[in-house]
Amino acid sequence: MAKIKKNSHKVLYRKYSSNIKYVMMVLTVLIITFFLPKQPRFRYEFEKGKVWLNKDLISPFSFAILKTNPQVLTDKKDALENILPIYKYNPEMFSGIEDAYLNEFDVKWKSSALPENERQKNKSASHKLLSNIYAKGIIALNAKHQQGDKPYDISLLNNNTSKTYSTQDLFTAQSALEYFKKSYKASNPEVMEMVLNLVKDHLRPNIIFDERLTNIVERNTVNSISTTHGMVQKGELIIAKNNVIDEETYQKLQSFKATYEAQTKIIGDRKLVYIGQLLLVGFNLTLLMVFLYMFRKDIFSDNRQLSLLLLVITTMLLALTWAIKLNLPSLYYIPFCIVPIIIRILFDTRLALYLHLLVILIAGFFVPNSFEFVFFQTTAGMVAIYSIRNLVKREQLLLSALFILSAYLICFVGIGLLREGSFSTMEWENFVPFVVSVLLSLLAYPLIYAFEQLFGITSDVALIELTNTNNKLLRDLAFKAPGTFQHSLQVANLAEAAIFKIGGNSLLVRAGALYHDIGKIENPQYFIENQNTGKSPHDKLPYEQSAQIIIKHVIKGIEIARKHQLPESVVDFIRTHHGNTRVDYFYQSFLKNSPEKFVDENIFRYPGPIPFSKETGVLMLADSVEAASRSLKNPDAQSINDLVERIINYKLEQNQLDNCDLTLKDLETIKLIFKTMLMSIYHVRIDYLQTV
Repeated sequence: MAKIKKNSHKVLYRKYSSNIKYVMMVLTVLIITFFLPKQPRFRYEFEKGKVWLNKDLISPFSFAILKTNPQVLTDKKDALENILPIYKYNPEMFSGIEDAYLNEFDVKWKSSALPENERQKNKSASHKLLSNIYAKGIIALNAKHQQGDKPYDISLLNNNTSKTYSTQDLFTAQSALEYFKKSYKASNPEVMEMVLNLVKDHLRPNIIFDERLTNIVERNTVNSISTTHGMVQKGELIIAKNNVIDEETYQKLQSFKATYEAQTKIIGDRKLVYIGQLLLVGFNLTLLMVFLYMFRKDIFSDNRQLSLLLLVITTMLLALTWAIKLNLPSLYYIPFCIVPIIIRILFDTRLALYLHLLVILIAGFFVPNSFEFVFFQTTAGMVAIYSIRNLVKREQLLLSALFILSAYLICFVGIGLLREGSFSTMEWENFVPFVVSVLLSLLAYPLIYAFEQLFGITSDVALIELTNTNNKLLRDLAFKAPGTFQHSLQVANLAEAAIFKIGGNSLLVRAGALYHDIGKIENPQYFIENQNTGKSPHDKLPYEQSAQIIIKHVIKGIEIARKHQLPESVVDFIRTHHGNTRVDYFYQSFLKNSPEKFVDENIFRYPGPIPFSKETGVLMLADSVEAASRSLKNPDAQSINDLVERIINYKLEQNQLDNCDLTLKDLETIKLIFKTMLMSIYHVRIDYLQTV
């Protein structure tokens, strides 16, 4: 009872697994539409310099015409140039300096032995002159406002009253000393020197630049600058049909669009917008499900692979939503080309292109200049798919990134020339987001590995690693069963050449061929290719037991493969390379030597299943042909031809290829390749082929 409860979730999963895909699709639609922006979309697309092909556009409401960015920047620059730096006058500074000056004057006078009767007269005169200097003000000039030695205007703040002054009308410490020297009349040079030194030590700026207040005024001035000029009244013609969109009209259209979107955020019915999004996103994902059902039933029936596709779609559209909410300067920063790269490597070209188109078509509803966006991303996505047709080297990903960048550049220049008609007016800084996007697309490589581990998908990159003969499992096979290893290599060469010619996954076939007999590691001496003596261990065994040992290498191979975490797509080759055929040698020997005994044919039959794809079907044929060719005593063109024909026809008669999508034309091509390669292996003259 406990065991039933423990496995009940597995029973439920198997019972309802066909419905889970629809639940995943509905959840995907709900998640995407929940986060997408909810304001109604502006209905018109327009570009500067193009002809307005829509009907006459009459303004349904009054709106202000926005200034262009260069106009706003110019206005801000002009406004800032008219703002004077603010300086503050500090009247309290002199009171402290005054006391210090008078005290030091008395001390200096007494220590210099000057006439006492002249002290008060000089003290009062110098004090009065110093007081006048501080009353006028001593400014601390700021290098930021100076242009060489030229004076500049300031706004002087004194008792909350601001007046404009030129710096030449105020003292600096140096000019104040010069003024004192000219204005002060001393009775003798010794008194003059003493007073000047004392005054020099007590000159301090009392007009100081107030940077904080100046910045506040500048900021307020910039913020108060109007971003509009002029109005378009309700009922006024914005643009007539077939008119060219010039600079002025373009600004009106931009202003109309901005006002429309601002108003619809307030008055638009968000529920209806959400329903529209549900319809569009749901319809697109329904088309994806139909596509998978018609052309990729393997993915349609595999909930893990389907969940990967839905995850990629959701992630990219949520990234778009995030970018819109953050108000990124350009949505081209988002690496949309990462979608076709990942799907192409994990699945195939057709699905990669379809999924990429689906993502950018949905995204096109939420980006500005949607046609231009779709054009950029479609062409770049196609280049990404074509440039990464077979990922057999790591540098191919870098080359693909270079090709994608080139595609973006060609489109950028072409659209720029179409719009501006000049290289000089093209805004090259707008190409930076494309460069960033291409660099981010290189994240596809680690993501592919992550998806393989999470969703149990085998990519070409993983297959390349598996086909490396330095792999530990293949090294064990080469050491423990060298004959089987050599057989596997020859089968791999035959199968790979055949599948490459008729069309299929040659990397998958090679990996499957190298591992298809991995189960023979268990008892290698029971297989003829590993026997290097004249005696066979089967001579001492009953035929039934010998057959079971031979059959067991399939079951054992599956166990070893799963223990070493080989992909299920490779395990399929181990399961199917003998189909459900009989071990005919021991079966016929049993019938011949024990005619009186009842025979259970299933004892001599492999468990199956029969091959169910081009790749597994080709491997079965290559395995049988290569193994049989080793029994040829005098291999020549005729014997090889007869052997290939006999074995492939036998597989057909035994219905072993019923579930493969191999055509008769494919089989003829396979036969020709097998014959050609076997004759090359056995150094047979090829003249025979000319008469076949």
